[in-house]
Amino acid sequence: MKKKVISKDKRYEDKHKEQRKAKCMVWGTSVERTLGEEINRFLKKYGYTKVQLIQAGYDALFEDAACKDVKLGKMLDGYDDFFGFEDVGNKKPNT
Repeated sequence: MKKKVISKDKRYEDKHKEQRKAKCMVWGTSVERTLGEEINRFLKKYGYTKVQLIQAGYDALFEDAACKDVKLGKMLDGYDDFFGFEDVGNKKPNT
């Protein structure tokens, strides 16, 4: 019975592999164990997910970058409409 389930799961995974790859991204990265354990404890204690951690970290770094990049900062503050004559590139992708 167990072999049937494993075989069925493998067929499903093989069939949907491309869909998963197109939809999601996996980063093969690592951190020092002590830091990883500390992060895991924090996430568990406050009920956050690793995806929420990544999103919040990205948002914070994006805001930091906007403080350093005038064009990006204007775009975030909504001044790109006011200063329409200026080139405002590097827009943050929808998240």
